[in-house]
This record gives sequence, C-alpha cells and structure tokens, in this order.
Amino acid sequence: MSPVVKTVNLVKIYQDGAVPVPAVRGVDLQVEPGEFVAIMGPSGSGKSTLVHMLGGLDARTSGEIWLDGKRVDTLSESAWALLRRKKIGFVFQFFNLVANMTVGDNVELPALLAGASPKVARERRESLLAALNLTDRADAAPAQLSGGEQQRVALARALANEPSLLLADEPTGNLDSRNTRDVLRLLSEVHKQGQTIVMVTHDARVASLADRLVSLFDGEIVDDGRIARRRTRTAGEVIDLR
Repeated sequence: MSPVVKTVNLVKIYQDGAVPVPAVRGVDLQVEPGEFVAIMGPSGSGKSTLVHMLGGLDARTSGEIWLDGKRVDTLSESAWALLRRKKIGFVFQFFNLVANMTVGDNVELPALLAGASPKVARERRESLLAALNLTDRADAAPAQLSGGEQQRVALARALANEPSLLLADEPTGNLDSRNTRDVLRLLSEVHKQGQTIVMVTHDARVASLADRLVSLFDGEIVDDGRIARRRTRTAGEVIDLR
C-alpha cells in the first residue's frame, strides 16, 4: 500500500526583497495510512509551511510531494483545488468558517463539492454534527458559536469529504482547556477509525496523542520517532497535565 503522503527533498524559499529566506530545507517525510503524526518545533521552524505545502496551499520551491501514490507537486492551482475537495481535509487555528453560511451548510458543502449526492451529503452532515454534539446548532451562524464550537464545526467540515489525509495546523492553539479536550478527543476518535492525520502543534502534551513525533528546526527534520507509551493516553489526561 502506498504512503498517504510522501515528500522528497522538499524545499520552500521565500524572497524578502532580494534576500532568499529558506523556510523548509530538504524535508523527506513519509506518512502511512492510519498514522497520526505530530509536527513540532520552535516558532519559525517551518511547521506550518510544511503542512500548507502538503495540502497545496503553498507552492514548493523544489522537491516532490506524493499523495496516495501519485505525484502532486506539479499540479496547477485548479487541479490542487479539485484534489483538496476529494482527498484532503484542513483544520486551522482560526477556524476559517464561511461567515454567511449556517453551521450545517459549512459542514455539508465540502461533501457536495467532492461529488457526494445531496442525500449522502446531508447524511454525512447530520452524522458529524451529532458526533460533535452540534446538532442543535445546525441553523446557527458561526458568529453565534463559541471558539470551541467553531473549532468543532471546522473539524466536522474537514471530515465531511472523508479525506485520505487530515491536516491540522495548531487546531487547539486558540482554545481553552475544556474545548481543547473536546477537539483532541474527536481527533483521537477519528484516528481510531483509521483517519490519517498530520498535526502541527507547539504543545508536547497535545502531541503525545499522536503515534509519531517529527521535530523541525530551521526547516529541517532533526528527529522523527514513534511515541512510546505504556498504555493509550486519553485527551482528558493530556489536558490534566497542564
């Protein structure tokens, strides 16, 4: 079986005037189906840039990106957009919900865009909202929700198209402890169901829910290993460590 995502000597260099600023330097990363990989590193280490390149939100300077066994780094913007609709789910720190759509429509739209029938898209929406305890908020606007509720909606939206790969960029960075626990519990549950996840986080206790930890420094992988544990850590225990 092919890796869900693989990079080969991936490089990203930004231009600050005439000065090149390397953000990611020759990263080789492979994520297998069903893995939960946490990416950590200090501010400016290239974590978010790497994840954004994996989802085609930021173009690479050089190197290769493979998704489900197919090379994708050479795709056009429109082809990347189509690929994201079908295979990639995103969760961001600042939610990025569509303000003039209801909660339910925010969740249902990705499934429709991915080609699901209206019936299937509605069933998927109802199932996700129920799983996230948001059924009674389906007709609300995002602005009427708390930060934790908005992040749960963002997670439901990211899962609506049943993606091969879920990318999460600091999904708990804007939340209090209670809402952090809820979001981590949900990530843990979808991972147990076989969802492949790559998550950027600055918090080692949040990262401890993953199977594997990748550490970045100055745009390079400096450590990559399995997370040893004697038993399964729960989201509640992770937050209690705070």
